[in-house]
Amino acid sequence: MRWMPRFPRELPILFSLILLCLLTGVLGGLATATSVDTWYVALRKPSWTPPGAIFGPVWTLLYLMMAVAAWLVWKERNRRPVRIPMAVFLLHLAVNAAWSWIFFGWQRPDLAFFWIGFLWFWVVVTIFLFLTVRPLSAILMLPYLLWVTLAQVLNYEIFRLNP
Repeated sequence: MRWMPRFPRELPILFSLILLCLLTGVLGGLATATSVDTWYVALRKPSWTPPGAIFGPVWTLLYLMMAVAAWLVWKERNRRPVRIPMAVFLLHLAVNAAWSWIFFGWQRPDLAFFWIGFLWFWVVVTIFLFLTVRPLSAILMLPYLLWVTLAQVLNYEIFRLNP
């Protein structure tokens, strides 16, 4: 089967990364569901807070883009070292899921603000490492960095408005 193109053989890894990223979202969503319609609704929020209906679609798109970015890095494994970039990517997914548990599950915007700073740091490190392997992967991660930055500012404002 040497004549078969490599792309179809690499699809299971892409699908696995998509599944992993979406499961990260589901894990965070479990925490969010515990208080998004009760505690979160009662919080004072800045006027520029995005509507709740936008979070699900945006996060889904971002998780899909993250999966493709990681897949593109993984595809370079025979030409470049990818273990550290992929390990950092996986670490950052764990940090991502934990934020929802801290903010929504524990209802601690104060701790979540510090945690999202930790997440922001690991997203930047992931982007930098992806850039060294496959620049397109870093570009695919930039909307995520912007969204996490917005979330960090929103998290701070919620913390500030709800002492």
